[in-house]
Amino acid sequence: MSESAEQALAQAREEARRLGHDSIGAEHILLALLRPGGMAEPVLRRIGLEPDEVRARLAAGGRRGRPRPGGEELAHTSHAKRLIEVASKEAREAGTELSTEHLLLAALHEPRGAMARILSDAGISPARVRAEIDSPAPAKNAPAPRPAHSGLPPHLQKSRTPRWRLVLLAALPVSILLGYVLHAPAVWIFITACLGVLPLAGYMGEATEHLAHRTGPTVGGLLNATFGNAAELIIALVALRAGLVDLVKASITGSILGNLLLIMGLAIVAGGLNRPELRFNRTNAGMSSGMLALSVVALGFPALYHAVHPEAAARAAELHMSEAVALILILTYGCSLLFTLRTHRRLFGGEAHPLEGPVWSPRKALLILAGATVGVAIESELLVHAATEATETIGLSPIFLGLIVIPIIGNAAEHAAAVVLSRKGQIDLGLQIALGSSTQIALLVAPVLVFAGVLMGQDMNLVFRPFEVLALGMATAVTAIITLDGESHWFEGVQLLAVYLMVAVGAFFL
Repeated sequence: MSESAEQALAQAREEARRLGHDSIGAEHILLALLRPGGMAEPVLRRIGLEPDEVRARLAAGGRRGRPRPGGEELAHTSHAKRLIEVASKEAREAGTELSTEHLLLAALHEPRGAMARILSDAGISPARVRAEIDSPAPAKNAPAPRPAHSGLPPHLQKSRTPRWRLVLLAALPVSILLGYVLHAPAVWIFITACLGVLPLAGYMGEATEHLAHRTGPTVGGLLNATFGNAAELIIALVALRAGLVDLVKASITGSILGNLLLIMGLAIVAGGLNRPELRFNRTNAGMSSGMLALSVVALGFPALYHAVHPEAAARAAELHMSEAVALILILTYGCSLLFTLRTHRRLFGGEAHPLEGPVWSPRKALLILAGATVGVAIESELLVHAATEATETIGLSPIFLGLIVIPIIGNAAEHAAAVVLSRKGQIDLGLQIALGSSTQIALLVAPVLVFAGVLMGQDMNLVFRPFEVLALGMATAVTAIITLDGESHWFEGVQLLAVYLMVAVGAFFL
């Protein structure tokens, strides 16, 4: 342990005695690190927190028991012991002795307590804290950094649109020309429509993020929850209207499997390539695993009923059972939003996805969201009507199309975002994309499609193939095993990708 770390822990004891607390908690260690001249003050200022306000809130916490006599040793709370343990582990992995930097990083990553509430209220993620601690502080007389954009005022600066999105936008007019004017072969219409959906889904997600940034954490969370899988929902609605019920059901399970195995696997591999170990929010992972287990149960009961009553006379009962299950899932999803966005928001912390360039105005974001939604609807019409003939020509089965191809198209923008964020060290955000999208598909999109089937006159039930239910159950179990300890490494990401490839092989041969 370095001399500075020993001094900080001694000062934490002094802070506990000064405040009349009966034990040394994580907040006292932070108060010691926040003393004038320490390294914590500039870090807090860089992430937008005022040190004096943080000190006041930390001092208000702690266990106010009976003050101990001056010579009696104060014990550490379980949170403080965990903090020191995490900091020591971080130092061992880096091959250095325990320092104040390790203590500060561990204290700011503590998932519970006063500091966790402060960061959550400010919308600041642990990943951002780590980035600020790892980055050197600017010298006192150093010139201000040059802005990333030109000298234009902020409202005239342009955000950088990914080049791949601009290139793929050309597929939009090409697909419309091939489908509505030239009546080209179905294969070409299908391919260009798939390519056209990719950039439009990216624009929908980006517009939603900018709106969420403008509206605050609660409304922003609701916007993300509502529009997070809008592109996939539109494709599924168009397919449902066309009577392709089996394709729609396969796309539901395919989207969940793609998020759980493919996106999460790529995110963990990308984040772990330059790091020996990844740590993330166990509370978030545990809640998502629980909701996914609920979805397996929800899909399993209708399938079990179908196996027990295979006769045609039981089809009406299957549909009514599916509607009842769908209603339960929607109510559960509403409770999960209340839990994560309102009553227990501090446990989940986290910030919104980082935005490139200036924040869009609400008018611009709404116009782009509306335009992209119309574009996805047009492309979905072309894609769905060409799907059957195109897949027969290519030699793909409908279940492979629904389980693998359509989910990859609808989730391409999320795939890229999760990988890029995880590569930058923001593993919590990367996993949040995968887990949040999976639970939303299971608990919101699938029930919405059941009730949409009622309005369209289509028997959209929740009776899935045994292969799909089994694949979903195994994927949920593997994901829970990997994430519930709050730690991972790149090889566990490879294992998730291996499971996904095995699912794809199975779907190909069905």
